[in-house]
Amino acid sequence: MSLKNVELKNRQLIWFSIIAAFMIISVALNILIGSVPISLSELYQIIMKHETASTKGFIIWNIRMSRALAAVFGGAFLAVSGLLLQVFFRNPIVGPFILGISSGATLMVSFVMLTTATMGFTLLSPFMTTLSAFVGAYGTMLIILSIATRVKSGITLLIVGLMMGYLCHAVTSVLVAFAEKEKIKGFVLWQLGSFSGFQWNEIQVMVVVGGIILVLVYGLSKPLNAFLLGEEYASSMGVNIRLFRILILLCACSLAGMVTAVAGPVAFIGLAVPHMARLCFNTSNNRVLVPGCLLMGGVITSLCDFIARMAFTPVELPISAITAFFGAPIVLSLLLKRKVSI
Repeated sequence: MSLKNVELKNRQLIWFSIIAAFMIISVALNILIGSVPISLSELYQIIMKHETASTKGFIIWNIRMSRALAAVFGGAFLAVSGLLLQVFFRNPIVGPFILGISSGATLMVSFVMLTTATMGFTLLSPFMTTLSAFVGAYGTMLIILSIATRVKSGITLLIVGLMMGYLCHAVTSVLVAFAEKEKIKGFVLWQLGSFSGFQWNEIQVMVVVGGIILVLVYGLSKPLNAFLLGEEYASSMGVNIRLFRILILLCACSLAGMVTAVAGPVAFIGLAVPHMARLCFNTSNNRVLVPGCLLMGGVITSLCDFIARMAFTPVELPISAITAFFGAPIVLSLLLKRKVSI
């Protein structure tokens, strides 16, 4: 191994250590700081004794910890989804929602929140928003996957995704125009995204389903590296291009759709974080970038959620506003400098 490769690996290990440390700090900040301050010693005792009866125990277990973990997992999934799509389209300005996943979820949620679509489903009414977002996100994903089996051009598929997004947005706009003002307010707040109110069963679903997908994505790292050099090269290396394209889209859309269904649309994480990971780790090797994006996406989303919650307390800002303030300047500066390549 050359000296240059050794230095690069050492740099990557340092960055992994730094990001992991920041992740621990960001989760701790989200749990300890709030309208009811909690000390480290109190946190330790509450966790060790699994205390839920006290006020602080209830706040930690039922409000702050679930939200902190949801922000970490949500950001991690969006970042990996963005990386996959940027590799797939070989385009640095592609994000997880470019294929209409967010628009599909938003359309179905608008049916539930702006109309009387919950009539006859009273038992499911507390979960109708999440369920409808799942249906919209994964319904759009299935349409995209069916089209991907027939279309070879990535550009054509990209245009199809954009057109589906516009169609969903058009129908949503019509529903908003006829909706009552009270319902519109709740719908607009959902569209801005939030990790508040997460339940532990939702965290468990994210961990199990997301974990399986991430293992599959990491297993695809070598074919992803070959795909960077073109479909012909990847095919010569033994990659089944048709199956591989479907797997990339399935993993990327599933990760993004899962986060959108439970937290609403969260902007810019999937677009900006892969670029940051390439700069920090100084590589395009997906064996490094997949875990790098996983950690970095979790850290940045967690910190953005902390800022959204605490910047103007007791008023909570929508997380998409914070991630946009954070992500837009980064993407613009990277595009202007043209130092990032796929």
